[in-house]
This record gives sequence, structure tokens and C-alpha cells, in this order.
Amino acid sequence: MKTIKPWSIATAVLMLVLVISSFKQAELWTKQQLLEPADLAKTLNDAKAPQPFIYSVGPQAVIKNSIDIGPGMEPENIAKLKLQAGKLPKTADIVIYCGCCPFANCPNIRPAFRLLKEMKFKNYKVLNLPHNVRTDWISKGYPTSN
Repeated sequence: MKTIKPWSIATAVLMLVLVISSFKQAELWTKQQLLEPADLAKTLNDAKAPQPFIYSVGPQAVIKNSIDIGPGMEPENIAKLKLQAGKLPKTADIVIYCGCCPFANCPNIRPAFRLLKEMKFKNYKVLNLPHNVRTDWISKGYPTSN
């Protein structure tokens, strides 16, 4: 009977972990491109602070001053975002959000983010709503649209 060396098991496990991790899709954005809800709420509540252009690429614009684009998974809504964003300077502060579902599964945010990247904007961010807009924004009492 052949014995298996402990180091060969460890090597096999390590290789398996590396293979599996290579299949994991990396996000399109960097950590610096994620905007925390508390930070955006603070900006919106400060009348003297420069206000970003906020686009809802989900089912409904619920955040104060946000512009309703519609679900980003639909090509006609990405075209709408392109038209709206095309009016802005490339240095404009832009925030996009959806909030329809857990962030990791959202079908709307990635197409919108990809568009802003392709349009060569310099200061665009994704609002970090890991659960949904109700949990991560509304229930915290952050500013909503009327």
C-alpha cells in the first residue's frame, strides 16, 4: 500500500484553492470607488457641500436628488444614462446606485458602472448598498426623495 505524504495533500489543497479563486469574478470597481451610505447622506445634508450627480439605475429613485434612469440591465436605460451623463464634464462627481437586491447579485449596477468607465469619467462611485436600499438607506433615516 502506498502512503500519501502530508506535503502532497497540502500542495493539492493549495492548488485547488488557487484554481477555484481564479474563477471568482473580480468586481469592476476599486475599494476607493465604493461610497458608503453615511458619507453620501452627510453630503446631501450639507447645503454648502458640492453635490454629486446621483443616478438610480434600479427600479426606483428613492435617494434625495437622484435621477431615475431605470434598471441598468435594460439596454434602453443604459442609453438613457449615456445621454444624461454625456451632458456632464468628465470630472463631474457621479454616484450610481440600485438597491433592488443584495449588492453581490445586482444585475443593474455593473452595466451602468461599465458605461461610466467607458465614457472616461474620472470621479464616479457606486453607492455601497450590500443588502438593499430599504435596509442600507431608508431604514437609517438617510435623505429620501419626496
